[in-house]
Amino acid sequence: MSQSIAANRYAKALYELAKEKNVVAETVADLREVRIVFTESKDLFNLLVSPNLTTEKKFELIDSIFSSVQPIIVDALKVILVNNRIDETVSVIDSFIRIANDESGIEDAIVYSTEALTEDQLERISTTFAKQVGKDSLNITNEIDSSLIGGIKLIIGNRIYDNTIVSKVNGLRRALLG
Repeated sequence: MSQSIAANRYAKALYELAKEKNVVAETVADLREVRIVFTESKDLFNLLVSPNLTTEKKFELIDSIFSSVQPIIVDALKVILVNNRIDETVSVIDSFIRIANDESGIEDAIVYSTEALTEDQLERISTTFAKQVGKDSLNITNEIDSSLIGGIKLIIGNRIYDNTIVSKVNGLRRALLG
């Protein structure tokens, strides 16, 4: 997803504030949760853009829904709302996480497997593949996909490492059929 200039500016400002308050890791974790809320709840977005609600009511809604996250996130959401940029919230979050990851030498990754991987397996994948992409470590999300039959498929940014049985069978099929 492309990031707007405004989203990048909000993210940089929020990152600097989180860094100043020494809560970058906590902010990243909370923003991942906020992102889920914004992507899965169209009703929330509709309420926040509704002309029928006053700004004060919208602030109360934000305070109520996000009471457990870092206060700087709540304040940032209010600033974004007041400046009529609430539709860019997910882009701001994505940009913030990218900035925080770059500063920390971390890259987000998704590993698809037929069953949940252990912490040890995830750590070995992180150690092995982080070096290949020039990072210190990977922040891995493990997704279960039984259609893979076996093996793993790892996505890091725009790179795909596919070592699944399905991909090997498809490769063999292409080789045999020309």
